[in-house]
Amino acid sequence: MTATVPSLEPLADAAAVPPPLPASPEGRVRAYHQRTKHHLQRYAAGPETLDWDAQPDPFRRWRGAPLERLPLPATALVRSGAPAWADLFNPGAVAPHPADRNAIGLLLELSFALAAWKQHGPDRWAVRVNPSSGNLHPTEAYLLAHGVNGLADGLYHYAPREHALERRAALAPGCTDQGVRLWVGLASIYWREAWKYGERAYRYCQLDAGHALGALRYAAAVLGWRARVVQGLGDDVLCALLGLDRAEDFGDAEREVPDCLVELLPDPAAPHDAASVLPRWIAEGSWRGSANRLDRHPMYRWPVIEDVAAAARRPVLQAEAPAQPGLAAPTATPVPVAAVPPSRRGAVELIRGRRSAQRFDRRATLPRAALERIVQALMPGALPWDALPGAVRVHPVLFAHRVDGLAPGAYLLPRSAPGETLLREALGPNMDWLPVEGLPLWRLAENPALAGTLRTIDCHQALGSDAALAFALLAEFDQTLHDAPLAFALLAEFDQTLHDAPWRYRELLVEAGLLGQVLYLEAEAAGFNGTGIGCYFDDSLHELLGIEGTQVQSVYHFTIGAGLHDPRIQSMAPYAGREEHAWTTDPSSV
Repeated sequence: MTATVPSLEPLADAAAVPPPLPASPEGRVRAYHQRTKHHLQRYAAGPETLDWDAQPDPFRRWRGAPLERLPLPATALVRSGAPAWADLFNPGAVAPHPADRNAIGLLLELSFALAAWKQHGPDRWAVRVNPSSGNLHPTEAYLLAHGVNGLADGLYHYAPREHALERRAALAPGCTDQGVRLWVGLASIYWREAWKYGERAYRYCQLDAGHALGALRYAAAVLGWRARVVQGLGDDVLCALLGLDRAEDFGDAEREVPDCLVELLPDPAAPHDAASVLPRWIAEGSWRGSANRLDRHPMYRWPVIEDVAAAARRPVLQAEAPAQPGLAAPTATPVPVAAVPPSRRGAVELIRGRRSAQRFDRRATLPRAALERIVQALMPGALPWDALPGAVRVHPVLFAHRVDGLAPGAYLLPRSAPGETLLREALGPNMDWLPVEGLPLWRLAENPALAGTLRTIDCHQALGSDAALAFALLAEFDQTLHDAPLAFALLAEFDQTLHDAPWRYRELLVEAGLLGQVLYLEAEAAGFNGTGIGCYFDDSLHELLGIEGTQVQSVYHFTIGAGLHDPRIQSMAPYAGREEHAWTTDPSSV
């Protein structure tokens, strides 16, 4: 592996109009991925200028829907220090909280709420608990609740600025007699990302959905609850359930596209087989509210985003049998993952304190123990991977710049045995493939000059070189799309995946986003910071690793280091003046 980015042949016409999209859904998905790659000679199509004073409204509201404020219990838990981050990974260490209004308030406060308001001069903006590309937040959250103490049964939209629920619809009488039932539906507004990122925005929306899924799973763990994606639901079914197919409620407002439905299980013995009856839960004639328009004067249109979204639309599928709790996918790593205890820091404080680093201290070194814990957390089988059905098909390449006990260079973490076999075929023939003592890593190449190369590959961003540790997430592109079984899974090997299941393209990106959420929180737990990187030169990274064709593809980059704070930026509480809503003593009285 050389220390410089391999030279690329100049494009014949960097400004040329891309060729017409193929007719088949698989071909359109492949064409989209190819045309939205960044190259050293040119970037993927995007806006030529941005008016920051006219960016889309970051907050969706449903005018006319009843608004119900939620409690804010997190501050009280921060003071108590319970539960510890380590408790979330120890089954039974966190007693399940009753499914009441307090629990719903905490669940959403730790997953989709505001984390702080920031201000620099006249500019003021919000940051949220869940990360997002460019802090643009295309992901919307919906709550479907039955039998929750202090909360009327119904379908709700979560309004993060108000930390409140907007009741969109009532539940049909007699829809269930099974007591407490809870689901969270995720949907995306593509324009929020496309406003800044153009055609590549579809990728970023899927990555954000993966981050959102991870944020929700960790928040559920703080309550002692389980969570998992409901399998088998097609996009049309989920649209009907969440009201996203109601054109009259959107009017001229930006539409939302369904991502997934996550079932929350406060009771370990609760049933989880309701996918077939869910669409019949909403009461006829009970819909309330109309969507606000986020951007009155859009300057650009990106039709390819609508095209790839249509090509990757998920049909109704036969669900796979759920995996047994605690069982991980088989691996073929040089050594087993060491049991590294997680941090004893308070989980609530850690989750709420997550921030995306803007700059790194280029002198900071990551301790070996922190690396071991990060590697352990990326492997399947435990939190948050119990929320995600299906095979493991995304594998990190680690670029160690400054890690104690690890020579600078490139390392591979295969997360499954089939994945390792595929990667041995896909990566170039000049890789070392040497095991790393005490870690389930393979050293691909030792190279102290890789930091400069990573800076170039990551769109010339210093984040790529100043970090202590960088990641490129490789997806099994062809295989995942080629012969995927008829089941809902959140990621796939690129070429093989797309052939029979083009919708798995989004699932590959969701899995990568979930990996990113793990990296964010484990970096925080180790006293460091992380940041996701969506801008990188795709094929330059592939050439660096000797990858030809589309057997595997890089779908996300990430960096970890010691973040540097900008003292010019002020930070303010997210919900000042809401102390009276900190905890509801009797949820049933509200």
